[in-house]
Amino acid sequence: MSTSSPEAVKKLLENMQTDLRSLSMECKKKFPPVKEAAESGIVKIKTIAARNSDILATLKENSSEVVQPFLMGCGTKEPKITQLCLAAIQRLMSHEVVSEAAAGNIINMLWQLMENGLEELKLLQTVLVLLTTNTVVHDQVLSKAIVLCFRLHFTKDNITNNTAAATVRQVVTVVFERMVAEDERFKDIVEQPPPVQGNTNRRSVSTLRPSAKDAYMLFQDLCQLVNADAPYWLVGMTEMTRTFGLELLESVLNDFPGVFLQHQEFSFLLKERVCPLVIKLFSPNIKFRQGNSSAASPAPVEKPYFPICMRLLRVVSVLIKHFYSLLVTECEIFLSLLVKFLDGEKPQWLRAVAVESVHRLCVQPHLLRSFCLSYDMKQHSTKVFRDIVNALGSFIQSLFIVLNTGNPAATNTSTGGSGAQGAAQGGPGAGGQGGSLTTQAAFEYRGTWIPLMTVSVQGSAKATYLEMLDKVEPPSIPEGYAMSVAFSALLDLVRGITSMIERELAEEEAAVRREANPDQNTQPEPGAHLVWEEMVSACWCGLLAALSLLLDASTDETATESILKAELTVAVLCGRLGLVTPRDAFITAICKASLPPHYALTVLSSNTANLNNKAYSIQGQSVQIISSSSESHQQVVAVGQPLSVQPQGTVVLTAKNIQCMRTLLNLAHCHGAVLGTSWQLVLATLQHLVWILGLKPGFGGALKPGRAVEGPSTVLTTAVMTDLPVISNILSRLFESSQYLADVSLHHLISALCSLSLEAVEMAYGTNKEPSLFAVAKLLETGLVNMDRIEILWRPLTGHLLDKVCQHPNARMREWGAEAVTSLIKAGLAYKHNPPLAQNQRLQLLLLNPLKELSNVLHADIRQKQLESVLQILQSQGDSLGPGWPLVLGVIGAIRNDQGESLIRTAFQCLQLVVTDFLPTMPCACLQIVVDVAGSFGLQNQELNISLTSIGLLWNISDYFFQRGEAITQELEREEAALQKQAQEKGEPLNRPFHPAPPFDCLWLCLYAKLGQLCVDPRPAVRKSAGQTMFSTIAAHGTLLQQSTWHIVVWKVLFHLLDCVRKSSTTADKEKIESGGGNILIHHSRDTAEKQWAETWVLTLAGVARIFNTRRYLLQQLGDFFKAWEVLLDHIQSAALSKNSEVSLAALKSFQEILQIATPVKDSAMPTNALAAMGVPPILIDPLSALGPGRPLLRSDSMLERLTSYNGAELQVPSPGEELALEDAALWWSAWNTWYRTGTDSTRPPNGGTGTDRPSFVPSQPFLTALVQIVPALYQHIKTVFSMEDLRRLGVILHGAVSIPISSDASPFILPSYTEAVLTSLQEAVLTALDVLQKAICVGPENLQVMYPAIFEQLLLFVEFSCKPPQYGKMETKHVANAKYNQIQLFAPAEWVALNYVPFAERSLEVVVDLYHKTACHKAVINEKVLQNIIKTLRMPLGLKYGCPSESTWKLAVSSLLKVLSAGLPVARQHASSGMFDTMWPELANAFEDFLFTKSTPPDNVSIQEFQKNEAIDVEVVQLISTEILPFAIFIPKDFVGQIMAMLNKGSIHSQSSSFTEAEVDVRMREEFSKVCFETLLQFSFSNKVSTPQEGYISRMALSVLLKRSQDVLRRYVDDERLSGRCPLPSGQRMKLDCQLLRQQVTEIIFVLKAISTLMDSLKKTQPENVDGTTWAQVIALYPTLVECITCSSSEVSSALKEAMGPFKDFMQPPVSRVQNGES
Repeated sequence: MSTSSPEAVKKLLENMQTDLRSLSMECKKKFPPVKEAAESGIVKIKTIAARNSDILATLKENSSEVVQPFLMGCGTKEPKITQLCLAAIQRLMSHEVVSEAAAGNIINMLWQLMENGLEELKLLQTVLVLLTTNTVVHDQVLSKAIVLCFRLHFTKDNITNNTAAATVRQVVTVVFERMVAEDERFKDIVEQPPPVQGNTNRRSVSTLRPSAKDAYMLFQDLCQLVNADAPYWLVGMTEMTRTFGLELLESVLNDFPGVFLQHQEFSFLLKERVCPLVIKLFSPNIKFRQGNSSAASPAPVEKPYFPICMRLLRVVSVLIKHFYSLLVTECEIFLSLLVKFLDGEKPQWLRAVAVESVHRLCVQPHLLRSFCLSYDMKQHSTKVFRDIVNALGSFIQSLFIVLNTGNPAATNTSTGGSGAQGAAQGGPGAGGQGGSLTTQAAFEYRGTWIPLMTVSVQGSAKATYLEMLDKVEPPSIPEGYAMSVAFSALLDLVRGITSMIERELAEEEAAVRREANPDQNTQPEPGAHLVWEEMVSACWCGLLAALSLLLDASTDETATESILKAELTVAVLCGRLGLVTPRDAFITAICKASLPPHYALTVLSSNTANLNNKAYSIQGQSVQIISSSSESHQQVVAVGQPLSVQPQGTVVLTAKNIQCMRTLLNLAHCHGAVLGTSWQLVLATLQHLVWILGLKPGFGGALKPGRAVEGPSTVLTTAVMTDLPVISNILSRLFESSQYLADVSLHHLISALCSLSLEAVEMAYGTNKEPSLFAVAKLLETGLVNMDRIEILWRPLTGHLLDKVCQHPNARMREWGAEAVTSLIKAGLAYKHNPPLAQNQRLQLLLLNPLKELSNVLHADIRQKQLESVLQILQSQGDSLGPGWPLVLGVIGAIRNDQGESLIRTAFQCLQLVVTDFLPTMPCACLQIVVDVAGSFGLQNQELNISLTSIGLLWNISDYFFQRGEAITQELEREEAALQKQAQEKGEPLNRPFHPAPPFDCLWLCLYAKLGQLCVDPRPAVRKSAGQTMFSTIAAHGTLLQQSTWHIVVWKVLFHLLDCVRKSSTTADKEKIESGGGNILIHHSRDTAEKQWAETWVLTLAGVARIFNTRRYLLQQLGDFFKAWEVLLDHIQSAALSKNSEVSLAALKSFQEILQIATPVKDSAMPTNALAAMGVPPILIDPLSALGPGRPLLRSDSMLERLTSYNGAELQVPSPGEELALEDAALWWSAWNTWYRTGTDSTRPPNGGTGTDRPSFVPSQPFLTALVQIVPALYQHIKTVFSMEDLRRLGVILHGAVSIPISSDASPFILPSYTEAVLTSLQEAVLTALDVLQKAICVGPENLQVMYPAIFEQLLLFVEFSCKPPQYGKMETKHVANAKYNQIQLFAPAEWVALNYVPFAERSLEVVVDLYHKTACHKAVINEKVLQNIIKTLRMPLGLKYGCPSESTWKLAVSSLLKVLSAGLPVARQHASSGMFDTMWPELANAFEDFLFTKSTPPDNVSIQEFQKNEAIDVEVVQLISTEILPFAIFIPKDFVGQIMAMLNKGSIHSQSSSFTEAEVDVRMREEFSKVCFETLLQFSFSNKVSTPQEGYISRMALSVLLKRSQDVLRRYVDDERLSGRCPLPSGQRMKLDCQLLRQQVTEIIFVLKAISTLMDSLKKTQPENVDGTTWAQVIALYPTLVECITCSSSEVSSALKEAMGPFKDFMQPPVSRVQNGES
């Protein structure tokens, strides 16, 4: 409730009245005046209450009167009354109803009470209430009140003292608070600045306002009192202590700094009074040097007094903290003093207090900054800030190095007190130290053990000894306290400075970012950087020295952590400020601490050396960087091997090493951006640590605990084992965080990793030790996380990996290099870049380039890795490679034969994937590369299957070209246009293979060229497959090519290929190849390189021929088709003449193929209407119909002449159709010439010797057959120009071909089985050729028919083969003549077997007969004496008869003769007068003679039936004579007729066969033949019309000879018969002989008898007048002899005799003419 509310006022009035009544009651007896005053007071109050509305104001006005009764009451000095009065006064005060006058009265009354020593506490209370509730007390009154309190402070009563002290403090505070309030009230009123004060008037300062004046006077007097001078204002002071004075000064300075800063008067007091005072009071401490710690003897110098000294330091702290800006110079002195107090020579407590003061400074970074600005950055000024830091450092060092004499090392004694105190100070369990084994946090260095206590919360300087205001004697300082404070100070200093600078830096950066709208308030003052840099420069050496030492000495994890954090923050700050040396120094320190002691790591040693050279020349301070002590009792957590070239045993890692490592990781992880070149240090250290811990890189470069390395195994405790995954994880995160680094920092990191890697590479040379892969793994990791800006680090990164790591001889190193490169490339391609790779070709090529570079590495494992990654890239990013395809294909295609199968296999898998999946996605410009690459796989010789499969791929590629032709063409043409433009701009010609051809055609040409190379591969399987593919491709897709391109295909691809194949085939090795690799057996037809090449030649030639056949129309439109045709024919010829039968035969097949082309109506790809549109008239199949008048063709004049002569037309310019026909004729003529040359060369007999020399080469039958089979087709095209000479040449070749024998090896396969007389294919072909010719002549014009005789001549030559097989040169051959001998001859040892020519000759004969029948009347046939030639040829088989090799021959010859004569004789008779046939007749007569009276005897085994058949043939001949010749004797030469008669005569007289059985006798005697001859003779002898006497003579002579012979035979028989009947029976032998003779005789006699009967028949039929008398006489004379024969014993003779004698009955009566004439 407020004191002015009506209720409060009412309550106050009531209370006052109650108090007055109480007072009245108490004083009733003893003190009546007081009682009266009290009662009048009650009336007064009631009056005031009744009359006034504002009661409190009225009360205040009348307060002197109101208070009076109570003052009087106090004057009684009665305790009870006094207490009552003081309480009432206090109530009035609290309601602020006391006026200034009343207050003065109250103070005076209190003074009296004080002097009397009454109610001291109540007095103090009353003063306090009076001064705090209102501001009415001023000036002298106030001073009196303050003095009163001071006086009470110095009483004998402790409670009163303390209460007074507190009151004084409060009163002093009130005085200054009033001033502050007053200033607040007047702050808006602008005042004249006061005149500058001198220091003359010390009593009052007139310009100050009342409260300020009071404060000023008070403060001035406090200074006076502390300085032991009399006060000016506090009159009545009797005593005063310096300690209390200093405390008051401190509290005023600390609580009201604004007063001193705003008012010059107060500032003046600070400068003029306080500072000199402090400096004066410090003097004993400065001069004092500690002697013996226990000595109490007086020293010559005044001894420092702890309470004063401590309070002075507190004042100094406040002065520095608040008034530094006012007291720059003074502060410099204070700070210098402070630094001196840390000196080792000062008392321990003084150092402790000083270090606490320093700590207080250390937590105020802005202050430290001011020091730096004001001192360190000024010339000729003390480097105060540096000194403070260095002093702290030295202080810490001194604690380790100098053992305090007054405080022996705690290792020996640890008093209960100090232990307890240590514990009280928060040291964890300081008791019970056994040696140095303790759980307490401590520092230990070279045997000095200093415990560590918790002295203050981080960032606040909570002092212990500076707060001991009640202590008079210096306290005993627990061991380790000073160290702990210094340690905290150091940490706070680092924390403060770094956080302040960091904050300002951050603000500055924010300001830079906001530069668009700069705000003045945020701009840092100019030169801020200089200050920061100076601060760091000033303090880093001292900090480093101290922190390194502490780090080395620390045994506590938390302390270590703090130290490391401090080092880390400084390093980072230096990095941010760009201070390289200090940054590197701190980082080196952390690095060294991470590694085992004395670990040899060059990078760190060199850095430390640099630092040592800097020689920390700190003015007045000796700072050394102390080398680390290896004796620290640290827990060993790991044992491992050092990473060095020479094996060095093992090294140990302690828990602290691991802790430092974590800090290092933290540094790199969070502050990589500021590390710059120090990355080198950090990474080198990490690399060694990782190595010692045995971490090995795994997938993506992350390090995992690896297997134990060789040598002494790495030993890890469980503690560190659980840490390892964490460390590994942090390591990974560290490199992951590189993505947040700026580009420059990232470059530093990369270059550091590269140089680390270089070291590892160097180290790995010449040793089989496991290399350190840390750098490589981390390069990979860094690359992977920085994909978004991979461009900036790609080149250095991959460059290093490719040049140094992938080429390394150490396999593990290499493998990781490749792993890194390939992983980076894969990740780079998979990363979603912005813009995407598809739109950033440069980046894509950049990423893929290292993949290509890997191809230059010769190590197979690297190439394997490269190719595997290509496979993965294709599988994952194949669709989006775009412009990267050439690179990828380049990699796939970079195969060499020395690389081994597996590499080639992997590369090939890639290629297969490309061809199957990615052709549509790649730029068409790359298709050519795909072809090249596929080709190179075909050409590699490591793996045959791959070569073959790659040829299949080429086929697939060609298929793709075909399907996507249009799209590819468009794209390629666009590109071509762009390239053309570029080339023009540069003024260069466009450079690409097959340039003038359109780009799409070039693609095909490249494909063909590749296949062409494969067609001449050393391996037959590859050649075969490539050849088939190439020709199939051209056949299937050739229609896409433009005409001009076909020109290139023909000349550059096909003919070039033929040339190569021909050359290789002719030079191939003839050595036998045993096996085809592995256990594959090779067929004998392929067991030499030559034979294998032969197959290739065959395939190639056939392919080219097929193309010429199928694409004839297209090719003919090329300008030089004729030339190409000639070249092709030349190839066919050279192949046909090859000594390899397979090649030669195939060449002819190709020849046949190109000849089967009639003049094409249309090409397979071009419909007729397309041709018509091109203006090409349709041409009929038969070129003859299209042939018009010829025109001169330079190519073949002879052919032109032939044409013109054939057509008989004048020369004129031909129409297009005719031109084409002429062109065709030229082609065919060229083909004929080729055939002729081939035929001539291949059938020319060898010149070699006889017998044993095997001729070099004899063409095979199939070859010859094929050769001859070409003729009909070819002839169709050249018949118009075919001349006699050509026919003759053809005949020579045909004859030669038929004459060629066959090898005995081949004979069983080629010769027909001998039982059937069949023609060989060759013979068939020859006859077919001649047949075609003769048919063409038949339908051809007149002038062709002169060729008939030539054809007859050729055929007749063949007919002769039946009896006289041809010779092939001088070769000895065995003849397989006849079925009768085949068993013996079939496997005869002769090397060459002549063919069985009989069937061939016979068939030729049949052809002759047929042909003669058709052409007998032909002029040429008559003129050329064809009939004579036929007869002449037939004479041989007819004459040989049974001597012929085959029986069928003479029979066929006879029948043929008969047929020929049936046609020929009428013609001969018809032309008898012309004499054309004169020479024929004798030839014919001889032929008859030779045949009918052959010199050869029939074989013994001829059956009767056979004999009869043969005889019938003879009879036929005689019948022909009787029907066709003799009746026309008048047209026939007489000699001829005479010869015929003689022959018949000869035939009619029987001549028996040499051997016969009895049963055969009558048959063997050719009775039938004789009979016919005889009949014919007789018929013509007795004919009525005897034309000439000569004929008659012949007949008569013949008869008489016949009869005479008959008579002789009969007589002899009769005689023999007679004899034999009388002889005794002879011996067996004789009997046998006789029987034989008898049989012969019997046969003869039977024949004679039959002849007589025949003669009788003939005579009967003949006109009697035709028979002359002598003949009759001879006939009749036979009769008696016949009669004598009747006695013969032979039944056969008897029956013949019967027949002979029978006809005689007709002559039994004498002829009529005789009887009439009367003659006897």
